[in-house]
Amino acid sequence: MVEKVQYKVNDVVRMKKKHPCGSDTWTILRVGMDFGLKCNGCGHFVMMPRVKFEKMAKAIVTEE
Repeated sequence: MVEKVQYKVNDVVRMKKKHPCGSDTWTILRVGMDFGLKCNGCGHFVMMPRVKFEKMAKAIVTEE
């Protein structure tokens, strides 16, 4: 059985696709049904549904 990854606020995650600014790392600011993410390159903030986030997240870079 595959274990679910536990994401926490202030974790830095690497995504599969790059943001238009060129960065592929994001800081998690909100966790719940929706994830609040801030781009580490340009500071852009986005809200993303949990299902979409879990498909797009590749790895946790640093854990808080």
